[in-house]
Amino acid sequence: MTNDSSSVRRVIRGIDAISEFTGRCISWLTLAMVLVTFYIVVMRYLFNEGNIAVQESVIYMHACVFLIGAAYTLRHDGHVRVDIFYRPMGERGKAWVNLFGNLFLLMPVMIFFFWISWDYVALAWSIKETSQEAGGIPYRYVLKGTLLLMPVLVILQGIGELLRDLLVIAGKTHLVDEKEAVL
Repeated sequence: MTNDSSSVRRVIRGIDAISEFTGRCISWLTLAMVLVTFYIVVMRYLFNEGNIAVQESVIYMHACVFLIGAAYTLRHDGHVRVDIFYRPMGERGKAWVNLFGNLFLLMPVMIFFFWISWDYVALAWSIKETSQEAGGIPYRYVLKGTLLLMPVLVILQGIGELLRDLLVIAGKTHLVDEKEAVL
C-alpha cells in the first residue's frame, strides 16, 4: 500500500508542478500590466498619442492572469471559502469538506464552463476572430482560447486536490505536507 500512496504522491506533485509553473509564469503579466498601463498614461497625457492594440493588451493580460492563474490559486487554497465551520475542523474533516466541494461544486462547474465555452471559442478560432476596434489586436481568438484552458487547468489541479484529500482521509499524509512538497 505504501507503493500505491507514493505513486499517488508523484501524480499529485506533478499536477502541483504544472499549476505552480503556469501560475508563476502568468504572474509576470501583473508587472507587465503595470508597465504597459504606465506607458499608455504617459503617451496619452504627455504626447497626446494613443494605441488601441496596446490598450487592449492590458485587458488581454488581465484576463489571462485570472483565467490561467485560477489553478495556481486553487493549489494555494486561495479561493473563497466559508471559514466559520471549516477553520476549526481537524485535518480529516477539512479533507472531507474539500473532497465533497471538489466533487460536487468544482468539477461540475468547470465541466459546465468548458462545455458552455466550447462553441464560442471554436467559432472564434474558425474565423480567426480579431478585435472589433480598428488597430486592435488581431488575435482575439487566442484570448478566447483561455476560456477552455482555464477549466482544463482547474480540473487537473482539482484532481490533484482530490487525490491529496483521499490520502489525508486514509491517514497516509497531512494537508500541509503535501501542499509544500512541490517546492
